Order: sequence, then C-alpha cells, then structure tokens
Amino acid sequence: MTSLWLASRSESDAPGIATDPFEPGARYDEVIVGAGLTGLVTALLFARAGRRVAVLESRSIGAVATGRSTAKLSLLQGSQLQKIKAHTYQAIVQAYVDANTAGQQWMLDYASTRGVPVQRRDAVSYAGTPGGVETVGREFRLARSAGLDVRLVDTLDLPFETYGAVVLPDQGQFDPLDVLAALADDVRALGGVVIENTRVTGVRASDPAEVRTSRGVVSGARVHLTTGVPILDRGLYFAKLKALRSYAASYEVPVGKAGGAALPQGMYLSVDAPSRSLRTVPGAGGGAPETLIVGGNGHPVGRAADTQALVDDLHEWTALHFPGAMPTHSWSAQDYETPHRVPFVGYLPRGRGRIYFASGYDKWGMTNAVQAALTLFGDLMGDTPSWAKVLHHRVTLPAAIGSGIGANAATGWWALKGWAGALAGPATDALPMPAEGEGLIGRSGFRPTATSTVAGRTCQVSAVCPHLGGVLTWNRAETSWDCPLHGSRFAPDGTLLEGPTTRDLRV
Repeated sequence: MTSLWLASRSESDAPGIATDPFEPGARYDEVIVGAGLTGLVTALLFARAGRRVAVLESRSIGAVATGRSTAKLSLLQGSQLQKIKAHTYQAIVQAYVDANTAGQQWMLDYASTRGVPVQRRDAVSYAGTPGGVETVGREFRLARSAGLDVRLVDTLDLPFETYGAVVLPDQGQFDPLDVLAALADDVRALGGVVIENTRVTGVRASDPAEVRTSRGVVSGARVHLTTGVPILDRGLYFAKLKALRSYAASYEVPVGKAGGAALPQGMYLSVDAPSRSLRTVPGAGGGAPETLIVGGNGHPVGRAADTQALVDDLHEWTALHFPGAMPTHSWSAQDYETPHRVPFVGYLPRGRGRIYFASGYDKWGMTNAVQAALTLFGDLMGDTPSWAKVLHHRVTLPAAIGSGIGANAATGWWALKGWAGALAGPATDALPMPAEGEGLIGRSGFRPTATSTVAGRTCQVSAVCPHLGGVLTWNRAETSWDCPLHGSRFAPDGTLLEGPTTRDLRV
C-alpha cells in the first residue's frame, strides 16, 4: 500500500529527494533520528542557528507517518479538545491550542517563503449520527473559549446525511512530500546532512552521545528521537503510548457524479463512529480534475480481525456516496496516542541531558510536529515558548492515569492471548501452505512461527516481536506482521518496518 503522495512523487518528473553519504565516526552537534516532519523542522531550526546537523532515517524521507498522512494543517481537529479536557484541565487545552497555532503559523510562513503550494480550506468537524450532535457542541464551546473563530452550522453541502458541524475557516492542506523536499534542501544548504537507509539501533548517553546505526557509529552533543515512538526504552514511553493504525484511499470521481454535487472543498472529519475524513487534492497543472481522499476505520495496531475488510469498507462507503469513484491508491498510517492526549516533548529520562524526543501526535502531526520542533529548539536554546512551559508542567490527573492503566491492561490481555493461541495451535509442519496474501501462526515446539505467502514467495520467520515478546498478528491489507502490544511492524521476510523495536524478526 503506497500513499498518493509517495506514489505521485515517484511517478512524476519532480526531482527525487537526495540522500547524503554516511560517514562512520563523524561527529555532529545535533543528531536527529527520523526524517519526517518533526525531524526535518528540528534539523532546520538548529542548522539556522549554526549547529552542525545530521538527520538519520532508517528508510526514506517521509516513508512512515508524514508521507502517509492526509496532511491537514488545521487547528480544528475533530473532537480533540474535549478529549484533552477530559484528561487534563482548561489551561492545558489553551496551551495545546496556542502550541498548534504556533506550529501552523510557522508552517504557513515557511511554505509561503519556499513556494510550497498550500490550499486554504475550511476545517469541519461534523456529526455523522444524531449521537454526535452533543460532541459537536462541546467542541465548538471549547474551541471558542480557546480563541478559535469557529461557528456552528446545521447543514453541510455533502452527499450524505449529517447532523450539524463546527467550522473553522482558513485552515490549510498540502502535499507533505513537497514540504519535506524543501526542508531537506534547506538543511543541506546550511551544511547539514540527511542520510537515508540508516537505522539507529542504540544511543549511549556519553559525552558526546554515541549513536549506533546499521552502518556504523556517529556521535553528537545531543540526540533527538523524532520517530513515531521512541526507539529507546528509557522512560518506558512505549507503555505510555497507544499505537493506532488508520486507512486512507484516493479516488478519481467523474465530474458531476458525486451525488449530484461537486467534490467537497473543505477538510471534513466526523466526530463519531465510523470515522470518516475527507479532503481533495488539486489536479496536476491546475486543469486536471481534483482527487478525493477518504480516510477512517482506525484501530489499535495488530488488534483488528481483518484489516482488508476495513479498507474494503472505505471503498464501499465512497462508491455509495460518490458514484463512479475509482480508487487510485490505498494506504495506511500509524499514530500514537498519549494517556492525556497531549504530545510528549522533551528530554528522555536517564539521557544525561543529551537525549530528547517527541511523540504522541494522535493523528494531528502537521501542526504538532512543528510545535514539537519549536519546543525542542526553544528548550535547548534557552528560549522555551510560553505554551511549552505550561505543557511541560502539566499535572497528571486521575483520568489520564486511568486511561494509561486501561491501555496497559489491554496490552497484557493481548500478550496472554497471543501466546495461549500460538501454543494451543497446530505445529508449523501441520499448517497448510498459506494462500497468496495470507499469513498463519504455528509453533515449532514452544516457539511461535509466522508463515506467509506474498507475491508468490513463502517466508517463515519468528512470530515473536523482538521488543517485548508479543506474538504477532497478520495484517492482510498491508501483508505485514504486526505486534498488538506496542505497534512494531514487520515485512513478510521479517524486516522491521516501524515501531519501538530496532531489530528484525529472527528467521
């Protein structure tokens, strides 16, 4: 599954995003791990301040969350404010809005300066069922109290039934790969390096910090972990974050066939289940038809009975409401949710003041990634933003503690379920050959095994996640092995794709 953004860049005449050579033993001022939006904005801020910067990316620039997002640069974020309020208090809600406002404004200014196209659109959080009406009202009141210029509407010009919405005008949307390409160019122009296909496997908090990678060792005065989830277990943040996966697809819709109406020109998100996200993408050259993106059907990683059914459901829903819609690309993205619904940003415990991280954007990375970068830079340059000071000193309330306990109880249940099912199941030798696109769990003695057939090739690897020993589940939509504990994911041959672990599966 490849996102519209990643596919369009590889299929177009746009120049690729270059990678720099890896220099074993090199020493930098700032080593940034992860070349998504957080990592590259952080790198640019430090490079502008005269620091020698290296960005290390395990795959390719934008390969994970940023390049697979719907890229909405919005301060209205579904029902996010009331979720935060339910787990914290009003001052945190205000600081969150202020932080995202700063992130949004920085990105708009940067895009304008660099000529990156941004489409200004209304953001709309709507009720898809009568039960969502109260949620819309609560979000409106919280957004208004936080200073956002929102309004309530009773009806929307959409080809399906809605029950009211809150609207925030003049938000933004863009192609995230355009932004990443500009950022990478600017980092390099200031003397930084951006190195792909270099997996960081460990960091020692020495002076300077030692960064171990799949290609050798480099060092830095400071290390910034800007991966989706920290790859170091210091602070146990993997246990404080819930890994979530959601789906999106792009469609060509014949003009005039979208239920008798034009394609929706806002950025829409339902506040109730089933989740639905909509936006459009301008046609190439301004004359081609727009492309529709529909997203939704999120779930905890590794815990969905049939991921392909969730993708099929998106296609069926779109075909029903936008007649003639033809899917062009389908993809999925992984996000992480904190117990209090506010991102973690700051120093990593037991890092001796040399290791920093940012995580937990809860599907709102286009603004939160930038505010996290601004926070990291401000903290370390002695100019912490006022909103960051409030977020740094938030008090953990019982609601957030309860949320964390519940999430970890579910993780424990999945750990027991996985091992019990594997050990009670058939031996690997007794399993049939998996059909194309399928994966099966077996056991070799007391060792769970994972066997799959993809593109005519059958692979057998360990079914045990190398992070904390969870038994993997098969993701049919993406033909991957996913860990239901903390969200590590692997290709059929055992190659690590993403998550808190740094190791491939044993073969």
